[in-house]
Amino acid sequence: MAKGVALVTGGGRRIGAEITSELIDDGWYVLVHVRQSYEEANKLLSQKSKQHGGIECGSVVIADLSTDEGLASLIEQTNAAILTQKAEGLGALIHNASIYKSNDYGSVDLAELRMNTRIHIEVPFLLTQAFAVSLRAASGCVIGMVDTSLGRAWKGLSHYTATKAGLRQLMMNLAGDLAPDVRVNCVAPGAIMAAPWEAEHFASVIEKVPLGRGGSPVDVAKAVLFLIQSDYLSGQVLNVDGGWTVAP
Repeated sequence: MAKGVALVTGGGRRIGAEITSELIDDGWYVLVHVRQSYEEANKLLSQKSKQHGGIECGSVVIADLSTDEGLASLIEQTNAAILTQKAEGLGALIHNASIYKSNDYGSVDLAELRMNTRIHIEVPFLLTQAFAVSLRAASGCVIGMVDTSLGRAWKGLSHYTATKAGLRQLMMNLAGDLAPDVRVNCVAPGAIMAAPWEAEHFASVIEKVPLGRGGSPVDVAKAVLFLIQSDYLSGQVLNVDGGWTVAP
């Protein structure tokens, strides 16, 4: 184990899987948190192990973060893995787990709002709090996956954008609270992956992107790796959006 232990929530599919892959290639032992996508995550780890000469590159941790019991289980499994790997602590914590579902503002009920708040704010707050000592021991870093919605009105996504903005502010606060031992930053993906219900909106966004094209999950993963490797960056938000944030 060259770099240490990293935990990626929602790390078995899509952007999370690319983050997992990049971290493994950089020498990290990755704990891949999943709720349902165990097979995908296990297949990814098997592939990476073969690419790296058969060494154990990580393990899958299953937990339902919508429940207190699931959150406690993830913390327990992570601490056990850190001990097994004989690491100084948790070297990197990537808050990637997310909910992204459109719903008209008038139709959002309390349960949906609370679930977005739970996954985007409560879980990152409590996970970081639980691992604060471990992160300090490893001079680790925390990265929150936010987005480029700040300051924009996104139709049908008020519950999502509000809680993602909360995550962004939480990360900024923690950059101060955990300094100087732990660095905290954010990555804000722009036009990377379109959900089935937003194809038309996604196409209109691409038209405004200065680079004239959408990005890919690996672009986001490389941004995460950059922030992990950059030991003098903290309290920053790195927009991976092809320049969309500066477009007129």
